[in-house]
Amino acid sequence: MLNIALPKGRLGEQVYALFADAGYPCPELLENSRRLIFENNPVGVRYFWVKPSDVAIYVERGAADLGVCGKDILLEYEPDVYELLDLGCGRCRMAVAGPENFRDNGMRSLKVATKFPNIASSHYERRGRNIDIIRLNGSIELAPILGLSDVIVDIVETGNTLRENRLSVLETVLPLSARLIANKSAWQFKTGAVNLLTEALKGKIKA
Repeated sequence: MLNIALPKGRLGEQVYALFADAGYPCPELLENSRRLIFENNPVGVRYFWVKPSDVAIYVERGAADLGVCGKDILLEYEPDVYELLDLGCGRCRMAVAGPENFRDNGMRSLKVATKFPNIASSHYERRGRNIDIIRLNGSIELAPILGLSDVIVDIVETGNTLRENRLSVLETVLPLSARLIANKSAWQFKTGAVNLLTEALKGKIKA
């Protein structure tokens, strides 16, 4: 039995559809209920819903053999897991955004508001730019509008929220998508089952 942590929400539903199409369905998962764990014994999978940011923790700690999380989670928190496959869904980007007329003159430390301090720090360190990280947990777009920061580093999908607040993408940091990850012990002791599932997913992604 493979224990698989799926992220709650739209991404999780997209990912489950891919797993089901690859031969690992569990129809009960789509029922409107408050259950969190769903099993399909004949195909050997047990799915459970968790908060997207917690998937990597469940996998790293061994509560799940496999899981699906965004590349941003892997880069920001660096969990001790194996990254097996880019699932090609949940595509978006990590970007620097700010007022449309903003120009960084490099004369002082750049004030950067973000939920992703490690990603932001690594990005600016590669450029040799001194920054002042302001860690926020929500409504990141407010920071440059109210003068708390010069720019933000955040996930951008459509960019609609930025435009509605007179902000724009100034620079793309990196592309993001959903990744299949594995617990290191599970990968060693359940190699056959993990490889079968991974290859089945690869086939559907290529198709």
